[in-house]
Amino acid sequence: MANHFVNSTLKPVTTESGDADQKAVLAVALKQVGFIPNMYANMVNLAPVLSTYLHGYAEFRNKGGFSPVEQEVVFLALSLTNGCNYCGAAHSMLADKMSGVPADVLAAIREGKTIPDAKLQTLYDFTVELVEQKGKVSPGTGEKFKAAGFSDKHVMGVILAASVKTLSNFSNHFFETKLDDMFAPYKLDE
Repeated sequence: MANHFVNSTLKPVTTESGDADQKAVLAVALKQVGFIPNMYANMVNLAPVLSTYLHGYAEFRNKGGFSPVEQEVVFLALSLTNGCNYCGAAHSMLADKMSGVPADVLAAIREGKTIPDAKLQTLYDFTVELVEQKGKVSPGTGEKFKAAGFSDKHVMGVILAASVKTLSNFSNHFFETKLDDMFAPYKLDE
């Protein structure tokens, strides 16, 4: 992946090398996920970026109104639309190993094919259009979203997820984040 910004002089931060703010945020991250992903080590260069990400991510997971399967569909739609192979691989692993996304649904998303579940396809399409149209979803897409059983609160949930993924996807582009070993089996074609 070619760096779309500038050659960064920032290096990954560890719990040993970080300043007090960075160490505090990394401690929260470690408690939440059990290890420090490469993405977090980069994002914490400006501690509020990782702190905001962790908070928003947890809020979406816990209060966004979506099932674990729907959450991964949203996160994959955002990550793939934003061209973030790191998050695409990470959420593919989470979809497969933790969130219970059916294999045929995950394969369809990763291959850019029709999702074999109409409600999940509607959620995916809505999320993609939200990003591509900078939040201005067409009335037809909005009506289809609601007809599938989603509400205005779900719209806000997708907006929250889009905000969180903007932080991670854009940071990964900036740092050209190296895929963690645990996500490597889910690497996307570049």
